[in-house]
Amino acid sequence: MDHAATMTNKPVPHDEIARRRTFAIVSHPDAGKTTLTEKFLLYGGSLQLAGSVTARKNLRATTSDWMELEKKRGISISSTVLQFDYHGFRINLLDTPGHKDFSEDTYRVLTAVDAAIMVIDAGKGIESQTRKLFEVCRRRGVPIFTFMNKMDRPTLDPLALLDDLENVLGIAAYPMNWPLGTGVGFKGVWDRHTKMAHLYERTSGGAHRAPVLTTGLADPVVRDRLDDDAVYRDICEEIEMLEGAGAAFDPDEVLAGRTTPVYFGAAINNFGVQLLLDGFLEYSAAPGARMSRTGSVRPTHPDFSGFVFKIQANMDPRHRDRIAFVRVVSGKFERDMTVTHVRTGKKIRLSNATKLFGRERQIIDEAYPGDVVGIVGNANFAIGDTLAEDPTIVYDEIPRFAPECFAYLENPSASNFKRFRTGMTQLLQEGVVQSFHLADRAARRTPLLGAVGPLQFEIVQYRLESEYGASSRLQNAPWTVARWLDPAAPVKDLPLPSGACLATDEQGRPVLLCTDEWGLQYFQSHNPNLQIADVPFAIESGASG
Repeated sequence: MDHAATMTNKPVPHDEIARRRTFAIVSHPDAGKTTLTEKFLLYGGSLQLAGSVTARKNLRATTSDWMELEKKRGISISSTVLQFDYHGFRINLLDTPGHKDFSEDTYRVLTAVDAAIMVIDAGKGIESQTRKLFEVCRRRGVPIFTFMNKMDRPTLDPLALLDDLENVLGIAAYPMNWPLGTGVGFKGVWDRHTKMAHLYERTSGGAHRAPVLTTGLADPVVRDRLDDDAVYRDICEEIEMLEGAGAAFDPDEVLAGRTTPVYFGAAINNFGVQLLLDGFLEYSAAPGARMSRTGSVRPTHPDFSGFVFKIQANMDPRHRDRIAFVRVVSGKFERDMTVTHVRTGKKIRLSNATKLFGRERQIIDEAYPGDVVGIVGNANFAIGDTLAEDPTIVYDEIPRFAPECFAYLENPSASNFKRFRTGMTQLLQEGVVQSFHLADRAARRTPLLGAVGPLQFEIVQYRLESEYGASSRLQNAPWTVARWLDPAAPVKDLPLPSGACLATDEQGRPVLLCTDEWGLQYFQSHNPNLQIADVPFAIESGASG
C-alpha cells in the first residue's frame, strides 16, 4: 500500500521538500567531527566566530557540545540538532557522539537522517568505530560522503586511504578532489570537477573562513606553493592516473549507497570545508519515502507524520523539562495541530514546538519533511513513538541494542529520594541506559541498569548530581550478556548456567542475563527450541524497536 495516494487535500509544497537536507556527521573519536560541524555553521553564516573544544577563553565554546561534562571531557556524549539555511537549502545537521559507549545514540540518530558525512583522520585511516558506523549506514541504505580530515598533519598515503575505503569497508570510493601535498606541505586541493586548484591561506585558529585562490594546475603559482618540483610531479602523476584509470562519477551510485564521494581537507584550518559542503548539497537527496507497517509513506503525503528518535531532559538548565526530537516524515507540521499518539491511541495537541540549534530553541509555526521538531514537555512520549494525523501510519525505525555492562545505582540518602526518583525517571526516558527488574530479587528497590558502555553510568551519575541535586552510589553487577526471550514461552523454571538470572525489561519482556558468552551458549544448548534474540521481541507498539 502506498499512503501517498490515499488523500489529495492539503498538498505539501514540493519546493519546501526539495530544499531540505537532513544528515548526520559521524566518526571515530577525535577524528574532527565536532570541529567540522562548527565549520559548517561558520560557512553557513550561523556562527560569526568558530571555536573548538580546545579553544582559548576568548573564543566561543563549541556550539554543539552544550553539556558541562562534554566541555570538561572534550568529547561529544549527546547528539545535537543544528538547523540553519545555506544557499537556499534548509539544513538539519545532526552532530553525534563519537565515543563507542554512546554508539546507541548515534545509531538512533541515523534513523532520522537521509545521508551521513563520515569524518576520517587521514593520519590513522579506518578505525574500529568507523567500521561500525559505515556498516550501520550501509544496512539502512544511507548515502555516505567521506571527509579525509587533518591533511595538514602527517597522513597515510592518499591512495592507501582510498584503498582502505574500498577493501576494508567494501564501498567504492570516488575522490572529488585531491590533496596538494600533505602534512606541513599541504597547500590546498585540486577540484576534479572544475579542474581548478584551490590554494588556502591559514587563518588564526581557523576562526574565520579561509581565503582561497583558484587557479589551473599548470599555473606557476601552484608549483611555487608546493615544497619542491618532485612533489608537484608526483601530484600531477596521481591526478593523471585518477583521470585515466578511475571510473566516471555516477551520482545515482552515491544515492544508492554503493559509492562514497571523498573530499580531502583540514577542518581546523577550514581547508576544503566549503568544497565538501557545496558538493554534499549538490549530490545528496531531498527527503524520501519511509516504510511504515502498512506501506510506503512519501514526503508529499498530505497528512503529517513523524517519529520520536531522541528524548533529552534538561537541555535548558533554567527549567526541568524534557524535549522529544521528532523527525518529520510527511505532510506539514503546524503548531497547535492535533495528532494521534499512535502507541496509546490518544489525541494530543502539539502546542509547545521549537526549532533547535544546539541548546537554543525558538518557537516555530510550521515544519516540513526532513525537519527535526522539538516537542517540549509531554511526559508520555517514548523513543520510537509515531505521531501522525493518520493513525494507520506506524513507523518501526528505532533499533534497540543489548547492554554489555550492568550496575546497581543506589540512593545513599533518604532525603534525596524524591530528587533521585525524578532524575532516574527522566534519564531512563532518554534511552541512554535501560532498567531491568530481577525475577529473583523482587524485594530489592535499587534499579539494575544496563548500558552499551560503562561511561554511560558515569554520565547518569553526573547528571543526577548536577541537574537534580541527587547523589548516587554505583555498584557493578557481574553480567555482560543480555538476550531477550520469547514472551510467549514458559521461562520461569528453565535451567540456568552458573551466575545467570532472569529479569524483565521496562515493558515486562523476559531477559536472560549471563556473566559471559559461555553461559549463553550453555543456555542455548539446553533450550534449543526457545527463541532468543539480542533485541526485544516485537510488541504492538510504535516504540517497540
